[in-house]
Amino acid sequence: MEQHTIPPYYNQNSEIIILGSFPSLKSRAAGFYYAHPQNRFWRVLKKVYNTEFRDDIESKKAFLKKYKIALFDVCAACVITKSSDASIKQIIPNDIKQIISKTNIKKIYINGKTAAKIYDKYLKKDINIEVIYLPSTSSANAKFSLDDLVNEYKVLNLK
Repeated sequence: MEQHTIPPYYNQNSEIIILGSFPSLKSRAAGFYYAHPQNRFWRVLKKVYNTEFRDDIESKKAFLKKYKIALFDVCAACVITKSSDASIKQIIPNDIKQIISKTNIKKIYINGKTAAKIYDKYLKKDINIEVIYLPSTSSANAKFSLDDLVNEYKVLNLK
């Protein structure tokens, strides 16, 4: 059983939260979300918000804070083989409600089908906030090009 070791990223001004499934091995080693260089998450957000920032954690946090974005995952613990979402089982869900109670979160965005299934099964019934399901930014989701992902993720920046 692997434990989720990265704290949720949010502050009291966060208005949206993006939920993934469980951190990859690279993300767990780095101590922050979407650290695998092949994951397109940060490239997508740079294009969606038409901005640039360095690839270090502090720059990413400054970007998230500026755009009122929180990050977390649906799994607090699970059995997982390497970084494969398809292998996730024996799920213990994260407590998303504790973040929502401390923020201004008005929408929840789910990154990928595995996170969506886990959210729907374990968390959705207790949270009364609009949920938008998005395709995974993982390189394993070869069906979506970078441009396709940017088009899907543009909903993040609609005000």
